[in-house]
Amino acid sequence: MKRQYFFGLLLLIIISSCATEKPNVSPLSSSFYSEARRADAEAGANSSFSININENVNAAEITNLISTFPKFKNTALNEEVNTLKYSLQNYLYALDAGNVSGKNKTLKSLEKSYKKIQKLRKYLNKDDDAVLNRYLVRLKTNVTFIEDSINSKK
Repeated sequence: MKRQYFFGLLLLIIISSCATEKPNVSPLSSSFYSEARRADAEAGANSSFSININENVNAAEITNLISTFPKFKNTALNEEVNTLKYSLQNYLYALDAGNVSGKNKTLKSLEKSYKKIQKLRKYLNKDDDAVLNRYLVRLKTNVTFIEDSINSKK
């Protein structure tokens, strides 16, 4: 009897502890999102741009760089790096949504963060400075490629 109780309790714990993501079966959420995107696309068809960030290699590399960005000993630099990451994420979201004004706003924020990070680099040792420089160059290169591809389609 104790053995059955134990295995029953163990089975219940295992089943309840497994994390599963429930699918959203509500028809409203996906239809509202697609209608909103369609309305945005129709409203801004002339001033918008078309880029699929899910298939864009540069956007994928930016996302990868955001997730692997190293931490440094300088707290002010780490805070500015977090601001840069946030701006990059917003930039990618604006690209995905086709939001021209949001994209331009986040580009300005990116430039500010980039300049602040450049000023804070002088407080790093050579190795950390080289790592930070490598990340910043790759980020700037990918953003430039995306902007060039957008501007060439206009």
